[in-house]
Amino acid sequence: MGVEGCTKCIKYLLFVFNFIFWLAGGIILGVALWLRHDSQTTNILYLQLGDKQAPNTFYVGIYILIAVGAVMMFVGFLGCYGAIQESQCLLGTFFTCLVILFACEVAAGIWGFVNKDQIAKDVKQFYDQAFQQALMADAETNNGKTVVKTFHETLDCCGPDNAIGAFTPLWREDLCPKKDSFLKNLIEPSSCHRKIDELFSGKLYLIGIAAIVVAVIMIFEMILSMVLCCGIRNSSVY
Repeated sequence: MGVEGCTKCIKYLLFVFNFIFWLAGGIILGVALWLRHDSQTTNILYLQLGDKQAPNTFYVGIYILIAVGAVMMFVGFLGCYGAIQESQCLLGTFFTCLVILFACEVAAGIWGFVNKDQIAKDVKQFYDQAFQQALMADAETNNGKTVVKTFHETLDCCGPDNAIGAFTPLWREDLCPKKDSFLKNLIEPSSCHRKIDELFSGKLYLIGIAAIVVAVIMIFEMILSMVLCCGIRNSSVY
């Protein structure tokens, strides 16, 4: 005997929420793959300065997002199927998966909040080391110049946040993107530190919004799945 009345409405409401959850999982997976293969981040984070690789903390977060998106699509499908079949077993499994996924999202959110400034800081330190090597007399013996030029061309910037960085475009045209005029170099100084902050803060802001939306959907789904499960149990008594 199927559920009736308000419980039936909850059944279809849960199905709709699960379908949205499945779509959100697909969107998160797609965004994570885009961030993983975005030309700006890949150009920078694949660089190598001598034996030192560019910081990969950002990619750790991206791989977590890819896993979360894939799991969300599976859990969303499980919830849709469980709601339509009115299966207490599937709904119980779905609820358990949601609790685990929610706990993982909270843990990932805490990790991301703690490391949000560290990601840009590590990349800026890597850039500063390359910049110092590029200015050395024996710059040709290391790849510092190549690394710095990649930063400058990818982010359209030149130099760090200091006096040397401010005047670098004027005396090291071999390192900096060419501006249209000498005056433009003075009027529009473009610090690479600021550009690095903008690059990662913008992407982390996008990830944060997605995480909040998904968390709200998961809370509603946990409530609805428990209510539907209780409704199915009560309807089977009569």
